[in-house]
Amino acid sequence: MCDRLHMKKGERYNGYTERTDFPNKGVVRIEGTDEYAAVKNALPGQRILFSVSRRRGGKTEGRLLEVLEEAECCWGVSRCPHSGSCGGCLFQGYPYEETLRIKEEQVKRLLSEYIKDAVYEGMQESPLKEGYRNKMEYTFGDEYMDGPLALGLHKKGSFYDIVNVPQCRIAPADFGLIIDRSREFFAEKKVAHYHRLRHTGILRHLLLRRTAADGSILAALVTSSEFRGSALVSEWAGELLKLPLRGSFAGILHIINDSPADAVKCDELTVLHGEGRLREKILGLGFDISTFSFFQTNSLGAERLYTMARDFLAGALKGGTVYDLYCGTGTISQVLSPAAGKVIGVEIVEEAVEAARVNAGLNGIDNCSFICGDVLKVLDEIEEKPEVIVLDPPRDGVHPKALKKILDYGVDKILYISCKASSLARDMEAVYAAGYRISRWGITDMFPMAAGMETCCLLEKTCGRE
Repeated sequence: MCDRLHMKKGERYNGYTERTDFPNKGVVRIEGTDEYAAVKNALPGQRILFSVSRRRGGKTEGRLLEVLEEAECCWGVSRCPHSGSCGGCLFQGYPYEETLRIKEEQVKRLLSEYIKDAVYEGMQESPLKEGYRNKMEYTFGDEYMDGPLALGLHKKGSFYDIVNVPQCRIAPADFGLIIDRSREFFAEKKVAHYHRLRHTGILRHLLLRRTAADGSILAALVTSSEFRGSALVSEWAGELLKLPLRGSFAGILHIINDSPADAVKCDELTVLHGEGRLREKILGLGFDISTFSFFQTNSLGAERLYTMARDFLAGALKGGTVYDLYCGTGTISQVLSPAAGKVIGVEIVEEAVEAARVNAGLNGIDNCSFICGDVLKVLDEIEEKPEVIVLDPPRDGVHPKALKKILDYGVDKILYISCKASSLARDMEAVYAAGYRISRWGITDMFPMAAGMETCCLLEKTCGRE
Protein backbone atom coordinates (compact mmCIF):
# COMPACT_ATOMS: atom_id res chain seq x y z
CA MET A 1 0.00 0.00 0.00
CA CYS A 2 1.18 3.52 -0.73
CA ASP A 3 1.64 6.30 1.79
CA ARG A 4 -1.35 8.35 2.87
CA LEU A 5 -2.69 10.44 0.03
CA HIS A 6 -2.74 14.21 0.19
CA MET A 7 -5.82 14.61 -1.94
CA LYS A 8 -6.84 17.95 -3.35
CA LYS A 9 -10.11 19.16 -4.76
CA GLY A 10 -10.50 18.21 -8.40
CA GLU A 11 -8.02 15.34 -8.36
CA ARG A 12 -9.23 12.07 -9.89
CA TYR A 13 -9.00 8.58 -8.46
CA ASN A 14 -10.20 5.09 -9.20
CA GLY A 15 -11.92 3.10 -6.48
CA TYR A 16 -14.07 0.10 -5.60
CA THR A 17 -17.46 0.61 -3.93
CA GLU A 18 -17.69 -1.66 -0.89
CA ARG A 19 -21.20 -0.62 0.12
CA THR A 20 -23.76 2.16 -0.27
CA ASP A 21 -25.02 3.91 2.85
CA PHE A 22 -28.56 5.29 3.00
CA PRO A 23 -29.77 6.69 0.75
CA ASN A 24 -27.10 6.83 -1.96
CA LYS A 25 -23.61 7.47 -0.49
CA GLY A 26 -21.13 4.96 -1.85
CA VAL A 27 -18.28 3.96 0.48
CA VAL A 28 -15.41 3.74 -2.01
CA ARG A 29 -11.99 2.27 -1.28
CA ILE A 30 -9.38 4.14 -3.32
CA GLU A 31 -7.27 1.81 -5.42
CA GLY A 32 -3.84 1.01 -3.98
CA THR A 33 -4.60 2.57 -0.60
CA ASP A 34 -6.41 1.95 2.67
CA GLU A 35 -8.30 5.22 2.26
CA TYR A 36 -11.96 5.76 1.54
CA ALA A 37 -14.16 8.39 -0.06
CA ALA A 38 -17.90 8.96 0.08
CA VAL A 39 -19.21 9.18 -3.48
CA LYS A 40 -22.87 9.90 -4.19
CA ASN A 41 -24.62 7.31 -6.41
CA ALA A 42 -21.68 4.86 -6.37
CA LEU A 43 -23.16 1.38 -5.91
CA PRO A 44 -21.83 -1.84 -4.34
CA GLY A 45 -19.46 -3.81 -6.54
CA GLN A 46 -18.77 -1.00 -9.00
CA ARG A 47 -15.27 0.12 -9.91
CA ILE A 48 -15.53 3.84 -10.51
CA LEU A 49 -13.65 7.00 -11.46
CA PHE A 50 -14.38 9.99 -9.20
CA SER A 51 -13.06 13.47 -8.55
CA VAL A 52 -12.46 14.92 -5.10
CA SER A 53 -15.15 17.50 -4.32
CA ARG A 54 -14.38 18.20 -0.65
CA ARG A 55 -11.98 17.31 2.13
CA ARG A 56 -13.25 17.95 5.64
CA GLY A 57 -12.16 16.57 9.01
CA GLY A 58 -9.95 14.00 7.34
CA LYS A 59 -12.86 12.70 5.30
CA THR A 60 -13.08 12.78 1.53
CA GLU A 61 -16.18 13.37 -0.55
CA GLY A 62 -16.15 12.73 -4.26
CA ARG A 63 -18.24 13.20 -7.39
CA LEU A 64 -18.91 10.18 -9.58
CA LEU A 65 -17.45 10.67 -13.05
CA GLU A 66 -17.70 7.23 -14.64
CA VAL A 67 -18.50 3.63 -13.83
CA LEU A 68 -15.42 1.78 -15.11
CA GLU A 69 -16.75 -1.69 -14.32
CA GLU A 70 -20.24 -2.71 -13.33
CA ALA A 71 -20.86 -4.95 -10.34
CA GLU A 72 -20.60 -8.62 -11.25
CA CYS A 73 -24.23 -9.22 -10.22
CA CYS A 74 -25.33 -6.75 -12.92
CA TRP A 75 -23.74 -8.54 -15.84
CA GLY A 76 -26.44 -9.47 -18.32
CA VAL A 77 -29.23 -7.66 -16.44
CA SER A 78 -31.42 -5.50 -18.71
CA ARG A 79 -31.63 -1.80 -17.97
CA CYS A 80 -34.22 0.86 -18.56
CA PRO A 81 -33.39 2.52 -21.91
CA HIS A 82 -33.38 5.92 -20.18
CA SER A 83 -31.08 4.96 -17.29
CA GLY A 84 -27.97 6.59 -18.76
CA SER A 85 -29.53 10.04 -18.97
CA CYS A 86 -32.49 10.14 -16.54
CA GLY A 87 -31.72 10.99 -12.94
CA GLY A 88 -34.60 8.98 -11.49
CA CYS A 89 -33.70 5.41 -10.51
CA LEU A 90 -30.62 4.59 -8.46
CA PHE A 91 -30.57 0.81 -8.92
CA GLN A 92 -31.29 0.38 -12.64
CA GLY A 93 -29.38 -2.64 -13.91
CA TYR A 94 -29.23 -4.38 -10.52
CA PRO A 95 -31.14 -7.62 -9.93
CA TYR A 96 -34.19 -6.86 -7.79
CA GLU A 97 -33.11 -9.30 -5.06
CA GLU A 98 -29.78 -7.47 -4.78
CA THR A 99 -31.51 -4.10 -4.34
CA LEU A 100 -33.55 -5.59 -1.49
CA ARG A 101 -30.37 -6.83 0.18
CA ILE A 102 -28.72 -3.41 -0.16
CA LYS A 103 -31.72 -1.55 1.28
CA GLU A 104 -32.11 -4.03 4.13
CA GLU A 105 -28.44 -3.67 5.11
CA GLN A 106 -28.73 0.13 5.01
CA VAL A 107 -31.60 0.16 7.51
CA LYS A 108 -29.97 -2.46 9.74
CA ARG A 109 -26.78 -0.36 9.94
CA LEU A 110 -28.75 2.75 10.89
CA LEU A 111 -30.83 0.96 13.54
CA SER A 112 -28.16 -1.50 14.71
CA GLU A 113 -28.12 -0.42 18.36
CA TYR A 114 -31.92 -0.43 18.61
CA ILE A 115 -32.92 -3.75 16.98
CA LYS A 116 -30.68 -6.24 18.80
CA ASP A 117 -33.55 -7.85 20.73
CA ALA A 118 -36.37 -7.01 18.31
CA VAL A 119 -38.30 -9.50 16.19
CA TYR A 120 -37.55 -8.79 12.53
CA GLU A 121 -40.41 -9.51 10.14
CA GLY A 122 -38.21 -9.25 7.08
CA MET A 123 -38.10 -7.20 3.90
CA GLN A 124 -41.38 -7.27 1.98
CA GLU A 125 -41.11 -7.13 -1.80
CA SER A 126 -43.22 -4.80 -3.89
CA PRO A 127 -45.96 -6.80 -5.65
CA LEU A 128 -45.01 -4.96 -8.87
CA LYS A 129 -41.35 -4.49 -9.73
CA GLU A 130 -42.05 -2.34 -12.80
CA GLY A 131 -44.89 0.04 -13.66
CA TYR A 132 -45.77 0.35 -9.98
CA ARG A 133 -46.00 4.12 -9.66
CA ASN A 134 -49.54 5.47 -9.52
CA LYS A 135 -48.38 9.07 -9.90
CA MET A 136 -45.82 10.76 -12.13
CA GLU A 137 -45.07 14.45 -12.56
CA TYR A 138 -43.53 15.27 -15.92
CA THR A 139 -41.93 18.57 -16.94
CA PHE A 140 -41.98 20.36 -20.30
CA GLY A 141 -38.65 21.74 -21.46
CA ASP A 142 -35.86 20.84 -23.87
CA GLU A 143 -33.09 18.23 -23.77
CA TYR A 144 -30.52 20.93 -24.48
CA MET A 145 -30.62 24.71 -24.81
CA ASP A 146 -33.03 25.75 -27.57
CA GLY A 147 -33.54 22.12 -28.55
CA PRO A 148 -36.85 20.53 -29.59
CA LEU A 149 -39.71 20.26 -27.10
CA ALA A 150 -39.25 17.57 -24.47
CA LEU A 151 -41.68 16.18 -21.90
CA GLY A 152 -40.26 13.93 -19.22
CA LEU A 153 -37.94 13.93 -16.23
CA HIS A 154 -34.88 15.93 -15.33
CA LYS A 155 -31.60 14.86 -16.86
CA LYS A 156 -29.16 13.34 -14.40
CA GLY A 157 -27.23 16.13 -12.66
CA SER A 158 -29.11 18.92 -14.46
CA PHE A 159 -31.65 21.44 -13.20
CA TYR A 160 -32.77 22.58 -16.64
CA ASP A 161 -32.45 19.78 -19.21
CA ILE A 162 -35.42 17.42 -19.62
CA VAL A 163 -35.22 13.84 -20.89
CA ASN A 164 -38.07 12.20 -22.80
CA VAL A 165 -38.89 8.95 -20.96
CA PRO A 166 -41.68 7.13 -22.84
CA GLN A 167 -40.26 3.71 -21.87
CA CYS A 168 -39.71 4.49 -18.18
CA ARG A 169 -39.89 1.17 -16.31
CA ILE A 170 -41.34 2.39 -13.02
CA ALA A 171 -44.31 4.14 -14.67
CA PRO A 172 -47.33 2.34 -16.17
CA ALA A 173 -47.08 1.73 -19.93
CA ASP A 174 -50.12 3.98 -20.50
CA PHE A 175 -48.14 6.94 -19.15
CA GLY A 176 -45.54 6.51 -21.89
CA LEU A 177 -48.21 6.68 -24.60
CA ILE A 178 -49.75 9.79 -23.02
CA ILE A 179 -46.54 11.78 -22.67
CA ASP A 180 -45.36 10.80 -26.15
CA ARG A 181 -48.59 11.96 -27.80
CA SER A 182 -48.72 15.12 -25.68
CA ARG A 183 -45.17 16.08 -26.65
CA GLU A 184 -45.82 15.37 -30.33
CA PHE A 185 -49.09 17.33 -30.32
CA PHE A 186 -47.69 20.50 -28.76
CA ALA A 187 -44.51 20.30 -30.87
CA GLU A 188 -46.65 20.12 -34.01
CA LYS A 189 -48.63 23.16 -32.81
CA LYS A 190 -45.37 24.97 -31.96
CA VAL A 191 -46.44 25.75 -28.39
CA ALA A 192 -43.48 26.94 -26.28
CA HIS A 193 -42.51 25.45 -22.94
CA TYR A 194 -42.32 27.69 -19.89
CA HIS A 195 -38.82 29.05 -19.32
CA ARG A 196 -38.05 29.04 -15.62
CA LEU A 197 -35.51 31.86 -15.72
CA ARG A 198 -37.21 34.22 -18.15
CA HIS A 199 -40.74 33.34 -16.91
CA THR A 200 -42.01 33.17 -20.46
CA GLY A 201 -43.75 30.42 -22.39
CA ILE A 202 -46.80 28.25 -21.81
CA LEU A 203 -46.32 24.52 -21.14
CA ARG A 204 -45.20 23.69 -17.60
CA HIS A 205 -46.09 20.18 -16.39
CA LEU A 206 -48.18 17.11 -17.07
CA LEU A 207 -49.41 15.22 -14.00
CA LEU A 208 -50.63 11.65 -14.41
CA ARG A 209 -52.28 9.44 -11.80
CA ARG A 210 -53.57 5.88 -12.15
CA THR A 211 -55.42 3.49 -9.87
CA ALA A 212 -54.27 -0.06 -9.28
CA ALA A 213 -57.91 -1.04 -8.71
CA ASP A 214 -59.13 -0.59 -12.30
CA GLY A 215 -56.46 1.30 -14.23
CA SER A 216 -58.41 4.57 -14.34
CA ILE A 217 -56.25 7.57 -15.27
CA LEU A 218 -56.32 11.23 -14.30
CA ALA A 219 -54.33 13.60 -16.56
CA ALA A 220 -53.70 17.25 -15.69
CA LEU A 221 -51.99 19.67 -18.08
CA VAL A 222 -50.37 22.60 -16.25
CA THR A 223 -49.79 25.80 -18.26
CA SER A 224 -49.40 29.52 -17.80
CA SER A 225 -52.51 31.70 -18.10
CA GLU A 226 -51.59 32.47 -21.73
CA PHE A 227 -53.36 29.21 -22.54
CA ARG A 228 -56.60 30.15 -20.78
CA GLY A 229 -59.51 29.38 -23.11
CA SER A 230 -57.26 28.07 -25.89
CA ALA A 231 -58.96 25.68 -28.31
CA LEU A 232 -55.71 23.68 -28.37
CA VAL A 233 -56.35 22.46 -24.81
CA SER A 234 -59.60 20.78 -25.80
CA GLU A 235 -57.97 19.47 -28.98
CA TRP A 236 -55.16 17.94 -26.88
CA ALA A 237 -57.72 16.23 -24.63
CA GLY A 238 -59.40 14.80 -27.71
CA GLU A 239 -56.07 13.37 -28.89
CA LEU A 240 -55.56 11.61 -25.54
CA LEU A 241 -58.99 10.00 -25.77
CA LYS A 242 -57.97 8.37 -29.07
CA LEU A 243 -54.97 6.57 -27.54
CA PRO A 244 -55.06 2.75 -27.33
CA LEU A 245 -54.61 2.60 -23.57
CA ARG A 246 -55.01 -0.40 -21.30
CA GLY A 247 -56.94 1.77 -18.85
CA SER A 248 -59.36 4.62 -19.46
CA PHE A 249 -59.53 8.28 -18.51
CA ALA A 250 -61.53 9.10 -15.40
CA GLY A 251 -60.65 12.75 -15.98
CA ILE A 252 -58.63 15.14 -18.12
CA LEU A 253 -57.91 18.54 -16.56
CA HIS A 254 -56.36 21.89 -17.43
CA ILE A 255 -54.61 23.71 -14.57
CA ILE A 256 -53.35 27.27 -14.80
CA ASN A 257 -50.29 28.14 -12.76
CA ASP A 258 -48.58 31.53 -13.01
CA SER A 259 -46.34 31.11 -9.98
CA PRO A 260 -42.67 31.89 -10.76
CA ALA A 261 -41.63 28.92 -8.61
CA ASP A 262 -40.90 25.63 -10.34
CA ALA A 263 -43.61 23.82 -8.43
CA VAL A 264 -47.01 22.55 -9.46
CA LYS A 265 -49.64 24.91 -8.07
CA CYS A 266 -53.21 25.55 -9.07
CA ASP A 267 -54.56 29.06 -9.76
CA GLU A 268 -57.48 27.73 -11.84
CA LEU A 269 -58.75 24.27 -12.74
CA THR A 270 -60.98 23.26 -15.65
CA VAL A 271 -62.34 19.76 -16.18
CA LEU A 272 -62.07 18.94 -19.89
CA HIS A 273 -63.35 15.38 -19.66
CA GLY A 274 -64.87 13.18 -16.96
CA GLU A 275 -64.24 14.03 -13.32
CA GLY A 276 -61.50 15.71 -11.35
CA ARG A 277 -60.68 12.68 -9.21
CA LEU A 278 -59.98 8.96 -9.07
CA ARG A 279 -61.24 6.21 -6.80
CA GLU A 280 -58.57 3.85 -5.44
CA LYS A 281 -59.07 0.81 -3.21
CA ILE A 282 -56.76 -0.23 -0.37
CA LEU A 283 -57.59 -3.30 1.75
CA GLY A 284 -61.25 -3.12 0.77
CA LEU A 285 -61.59 0.61 1.52
CA GLY A 286 -62.22 3.26 -1.13
CA PHE A 287 -60.28 6.51 -1.37
CA ASP A 288 -61.01 9.51 -3.57
CA ILE A 289 -57.81 10.96 -5.02
CA SER A 290 -57.59 14.37 -6.67
CA THR A 291 -54.67 15.77 -8.67
CA PHE A 292 -52.95 17.14 -5.59
CA SER A 293 -53.97 14.56 -2.96
CA PHE A 294 -51.17 12.88 -1.05
CA PHE A 295 -51.33 9.14 -1.51
CA GLN A 296 -48.69 6.43 -1.42
CA THR A 297 -47.20 6.18 -4.91
CA ASN A 298 -47.25 2.37 -4.88
CA SER A 299 -50.85 1.27 -4.18
CA LEU A 300 -50.17 -2.48 -3.97
CA GLY A 301 -47.05 -1.87 -1.86
CA ALA A 302 -49.15 0.32 0.44
CA GLU A 303 -51.48 -2.62 1.06
CA ARG A 304 -48.52 -4.66 2.29
CA LEU A 305 -47.24 -1.82 4.48
CA TYR A 306 -50.64 -1.18 6.07
CA THR A 307 -51.20 -4.89 6.59
CA MET A 308 -47.92 -5.00 8.52
CA ALA A 309 -49.00 -1.98 10.57
CA ARG A 310 -52.36 -3.57 11.35
CA ASP A 311 -50.73 -6.88 12.30
CA PHE A 312 -48.25 -5.16 14.62
CA LEU A 313 -51.14 -3.54 16.52
CA ALA A 314 -53.38 -6.62 16.54
CA GLY A 315 -54.77 -7.01 20.06
CA ALA A 316 -53.39 -3.65 21.18
CA LEU A 317 -56.27 -1.41 20.10
CA LYS A 318 -59.01 -3.14 22.17
CA GLY A 319 -61.59 -0.50 21.40
CA GLY A 320 -59.37 2.30 22.74
CA THR A 321 -58.48 5.72 21.38
CA VAL A 322 -55.76 5.94 18.72
CA TYR A 323 -53.87 9.04 17.71
CA ASP A 324 -52.85 8.87 14.03
CA LEU A 325 -50.34 11.71 13.82
CA TYR A 326 -49.24 13.03 10.41
CA CYS A 327 -52.21 11.09 9.05
CA GLY A 328 -52.26 12.49 5.50
CA THR A 329 -55.54 11.49 3.86
CA GLY A 330 -56.35 9.19 6.78
CA THR A 331 -55.58 5.87 5.13
CA ILE A 332 -54.03 4.24 8.21
CA SER A 333 -56.73 5.74 10.43
CA GLN A 334 -59.43 3.99 8.43
CA VAL A 335 -57.53 0.70 8.17
CA LEU A 336 -57.22 0.60 11.98
CA SER A 337 -60.74 1.89 12.72
CA PRO A 338 -62.55 -1.50 12.96
CA ALA A 339 -60.49 -2.52 16.01
CA ALA A 340 -60.38 0.92 17.65
CA GLY A 341 -62.99 2.71 19.68
CA LYS A 342 -61.98 6.03 18.18
CA VAL A 343 -59.24 7.28 15.87
CA ILE A 344 -58.12 10.91 15.93
CA GLY A 345 -56.05 11.90 12.91
CA VAL A 346 -53.90 15.04 12.84
CA GLU A 347 -52.51 16.52 9.62
CA ILE A 348 -51.25 20.01 8.74
CA VAL A 349 -52.32 19.96 5.06
CA GLU A 350 -55.91 21.21 4.87
CA GLU A 351 -56.74 19.48 1.58
CA ALA A 352 -55.53 16.14 2.97
CA VAL A 353 -57.76 16.56 6.03
CA GLU A 354 -60.80 17.32 3.86
CA ALA A 355 -60.03 14.24 1.75
CA ALA A 356 -59.74 12.12 4.90
CA ARG A 357 -63.16 13.26 6.09
CA VAL A 358 -64.74 12.62 2.69
CA ASN A 359 -63.17 9.16 2.41
CA ALA A 360 -64.26 8.15 5.90
CA GLY A 361 -67.80 9.13 5.00
CA LEU A 362 -67.70 7.20 1.73
CA ASN A 363 -66.45 4.13 3.60
CA GLY A 364 -69.17 4.42 6.23
CA ILE A 365 -66.64 4.91 9.02
CA ASP A 366 -67.98 6.99 11.89
CA ASN A 367 -65.29 6.54 14.57
CA CYS A 368 -62.58 8.58 12.83
CA SER A 369 -62.21 12.33 13.29
CA PHE A 370 -59.58 14.50 11.62
CA ILE A 371 -58.00 17.73 12.85
CA CYS A 372 -56.12 20.16 10.62
CA GLY A 373 -53.07 21.64 12.32
CA ASP A 374 -49.47 21.27 13.40
CA VAL A 375 -49.02 18.18 15.59
CA LEU A 376 -46.91 20.19 18.03
CA LYS A 377 -49.81 22.60 18.71
CA VAL A 378 -52.79 20.29 18.26
CA LEU A 379 -51.60 17.87 20.96
CA ASP A 380 -52.19 20.63 23.53
CA GLU A 381 -55.79 21.00 22.38
CA ILE A 382 -57.04 17.38 22.30
CA GLU A 383 -58.73 16.52 25.56
CA GLU A 384 -59.12 12.78 25.00
CA LYS A 385 -55.93 10.84 25.78
CA PRO A 386 -54.72 7.97 23.58
CA GLU A 387 -54.11 4.30 24.36
CA VAL A 388 -52.07 3.83 21.16
CA ILE A 389 -50.18 6.32 18.97
CA VAL A 390 -49.33 5.94 15.28
CA LEU A 391 -46.62 8.11 13.73
CA ASP A 392 -46.09 8.43 9.98
CA PRO A 393 -44.15 11.69 9.74
CA PRO A 394 -42.69 13.37 6.65
CA ARG A 395 -39.12 12.65 5.59
CA ASP A 396 -37.52 14.85 8.24
CA GLY A 397 -39.10 12.84 11.04
CA VAL A 398 -40.85 14.18 14.14
CA HIS A 399 -40.04 17.65 15.46
CA PRO A 400 -38.09 17.18 18.74
CA LYS A 401 -40.60 19.20 20.77
CA ALA A 402 -43.53 17.26 19.31
CA LEU A 403 -41.72 13.97 19.94
CA LYS A 404 -41.30 14.85 23.62
CA LYS A 405 -45.03 15.56 23.96
CA ILE A 406 -45.85 12.27 22.23
CA LEU A 407 -43.54 10.27 24.49
CA ASP A 408 -44.88 12.02 27.59
CA TYR A 409 -48.28 10.36 27.05
CA GLY A 410 -46.57 7.17 28.19
CA VAL A 411 -48.79 4.87 26.10
CA ASP A 412 -47.85 1.19 26.03
CA LYS A 413 -47.43 1.00 22.25
CA ILE A 414 -46.35 3.42 19.53
CA LEU A 415 -46.25 2.45 15.86
CA TYR A 416 -43.65 4.44 13.91
CA ILE A 417 -43.67 4.26 10.10
CA SER A 418 -40.78 6.02 8.39
CA CYS A 419 -39.98 6.76 4.75
CA LYS A 420 -36.49 7.99 5.72
CA ALA A 421 -34.52 5.54 7.82
CA SER A 422 -31.92 8.11 8.91
CA SER A 423 -34.64 10.31 10.46
CA LEU A 424 -36.06 7.25 12.20
CA ALA A 425 -32.64 6.38 13.63
CA ARG A 426 -32.21 9.94 14.89
CA ASP A 427 -35.60 9.92 16.63
CA MET A 428 -34.84 6.57 18.31
CA GLU A 429 -32.38 8.25 20.68
CA ALA A 430 -35.18 10.22 22.35
CA VAL A 431 -37.56 7.24 22.11
CA TYR A 432 -35.14 4.95 23.97
CA ALA A 433 -34.38 7.61 26.56
CA ALA A 434 -38.13 7.67 27.30
CA GLY A 435 -38.12 3.94 28.08
CA TYR A 436 -39.40 2.53 24.78
CA ARG A 437 -37.86 -0.34 22.85
CA ILE A 438 -38.42 -1.69 19.34
CA SER A 439 -40.18 -5.03 19.84
CA ARG A 440 -41.08 -5.81 16.19
CA TRP A 441 -40.03 -4.23 12.95
CA GLY A 442 -40.02 -4.77 9.22
CA ILE A 443 -39.35 -3.08 5.89
CA THR A 444 -41.56 -2.71 2.82
CA ASP A 445 -40.00 -1.94 -0.55
CA MET A 446 -42.35 0.71 -1.88
CA PHE A 447 -39.90 2.04 -4.47
CA PRO A 448 -38.31 -0.70 -6.62
CA MET A 449 -35.18 0.52 -8.45
CA ALA A 450 -35.21 3.76 -6.42
CA ALA A 451 -33.43 4.42 -3.11
CA GLY A 452 -36.45 4.58 -0.80
CA MET A 453 -38.23 2.08 1.42
CA GLU A 454 -40.71 2.21 4.31
CA THR A 455 -39.66 1.00 7.76
CA CYS A 456 -42.31 0.01 10.29
CA CYS A 457 -41.43 -0.26 14.00
CA LEU A 458 -43.57 -1.25 16.98
CA LEU A 459 -42.29 0.58 20.06
CA GLU A 460 -43.25 -0.79 23.46
CA LYS A 461 -42.93 0.91 26.81
CA THR A 462 -40.64 -1.14 29.05
CA CYS A 463 -39.54 1.35 31.73
CA GLY A 464 -39.53 4.98 32.77
CA ARG A 465 -37.23 7.64 31.44
CA GLU A 466 -33.56 6.86 31.91
